[in-house]
Order: sequence, then C-alpha cells, then structure tokens
Amino acid sequence: MENKKRFKRAKEVLSDPRNPKEEVQALQDTIYVIGGKWKLPIINSICNGNKRFREIERSIPGITTRMLSRELREMEANLIIKRTVTDTIPVVVEYSPTEYCYTFGDIILEMIKWGKEHRERIKEDLSSEL
Repeated sequence: MENKKRFKRAKEVLSDPRNPKEEVQALQDTIYVIGGKWKLPIINSICNGNKRFREIERSIPGITTRMLSRELREMEANLIIKRTVTDTIPVVVEYSPTEYCYTFGDIILEMIKWGKEHRERIKEDLSSEL
C-alpha cells in the first residue's frame, strides 16, 4: 500500500520522461533555502512564537549572533520569514513566518518523523550488536 502511494506521488511530482537535471536543480534549490545547520532550528523557533532576535538566539543553543543575523537575512531574501520594524522608542524588530514558509511544513514534519525513526533504528542496530 505504501509503495502505491509513493509511486502515485512520484508520478505527480516527476516529469515524464524524467529529467534528472531538473530534479537535481529542484533538490539543490530546496537544500539551499532550508539546508544547513541553523535554518530549520530558526524556522522552528519562529514558528513556536519567538519573534525577537534575542528570543530566537536564546532558543537555539550554540548559534552565534553573527550567524543568526546572516541566516535571518538569507531567509528574508528567500521569502521564508518577514522582518517587521516598529517605529517606536526603542525600535522593535520582529520576525514572523510567511505563508510561503508554511508551504513546506509537511516536509519538515516528515523530516522530524524520519529523524525519530532513524534514531530508533540506529539505537536498535547498536543494541543488537552488543
């Protein structure tokens, strides 16, 4: 049953005849936008309600101020997040996910699911070797 779903989904997404160059480009585009060590944790933090720079920074262990700033600029350029500056004293800068950001929510959920299953599989494999 699962293979039928996968085949149907592949048929919807992939061109006929297959175009490997186009497929690789699409994968590279996706990895460029959400890949790397920090982008998904940043997205997760913002989607969980952290809006201000320091809130986001504190919610992600190990990220530097410089790296967070760079990643936020990149993500804004790729329309993943929106930066809002409120003209008050002091100036308030907040980040929020865009509707476009939510379009890959299912991808992220599948990645979380796969990661949990992978971790369990590795644990089981390691324990069976002992």
